Amino acid sequence: MNNTIVGVDLAKEVIQVCIYTNKRVRSNKEMTTSEFLTFLANQKSAIVVFEACATSNYWKQKACSLGHDARLICPKLVNSVRQNQKTDKNDALAIVQAALLPDVNFISGKNIEQQQLQSIVRFRELAIKQKTALSNQLKSLLLELNIRVSSRHGGLKGVIQSTLEDGENNLSFEFRSALKMAWTQYSTLLKSIAHYEETLAKISTKHSDCKRLLKLEGVSTINAVNLYIALGCQPEMFNKGKDASACIGLTPIQYSSGGKVKLGSIGKYVKNSMLRSNLVVGAMAAINRIITREAKTKKEAWIQALVARRGKRCAAVALANKTVRTAFAMLTQGTEYKAELISA
Repeated sequence: MNNTIVGVDLAKEVIQVCIYTNKRVRSNKEMTTSEFLTFLANQKSAIVVFEACATSNYWKQKACSLGHDARLICPKLVNSVRQNQKTDKNDALAIVQAALLPDVNFISGKNIEQQQLQSIVRFRELAIKQKTALSNQLKSLLLELNIRVSSRHGGLKGVIQSTLEDGENNLSFEFRSALKMAWTQYSTLLKSIAHYEETLAKISTKHSDCKRLLKLEGVSTINAVNLYIALGCQPEMFNKGKDASACIGLTPIQYSSGGKVKLGSIGKYVKNSMLRSNLVVGAMAAINRIITREAKTKKEAWIQALVARRGKRCAAVALANKTVRTAFAMLTQGTEYKAELISA
């Protein structure tokens, strides 16, 4: 049993390390990254607790490889425990104090494979945002010149090409050059998005967990990869599937007190809002297909009954919730998804 707890407050240049053993704080000092790596290599097996932040996944992986029990803890919990003013020493001590609390829910963290997958997903998300922003800017600036973008004229591409080729629109050479450069930038973003999506599709077809998750209703390549990133590394960090679903933000917020349980609406503010949004959109697409045909499985019959009773929006959130629970069971038990057919 590890009797030593090491609280680590990470920063870009220096790392604050608080060592707690035998119910006493033995030291609380600042180290460089190289000094901290040497410390981990020389330190006997201990519980090393990092505040979940930038670089925490890397240091957790490094600590585990050196034989330590590495964990990530929520910054909000550390902030609520910290005494006195915010300093590196107080933060490192607060990490130790928070880790000593009973029934602490530590954060699962990610392995190197999940970090790479998440990076590709983030590249794609940023490219989509940039593409949307640039598209809106081009349409707005062209409208200022009374040049309207319409699908009848070939959309944005057709309008820009016709504008550049029109020699009688009184546009200067400098403006034409800038407009051409903006269109080149937009085209590059389209190619980047297509490349990221193709890369993720290749990964999902080769990766065993992602490939199994693709069989779920409303789960596309992006959703399969995101579910694996969120749940695949250490699914044991969640006790039940509903805990994973609550973490993603697909369950009602509870306002319970005095033995009275009150369930509110689905919370608006969650950390992984993009994953929740993609799951709900995927569920809505699946529902639109299911309600147009006769139900073949018990799940499809449940969806059709729920849509008739509560509407498609409520059904989409409920299906996304069930998708996360099913994905959690598949990843923890290593099972395949097979919808139960309606008996004849």
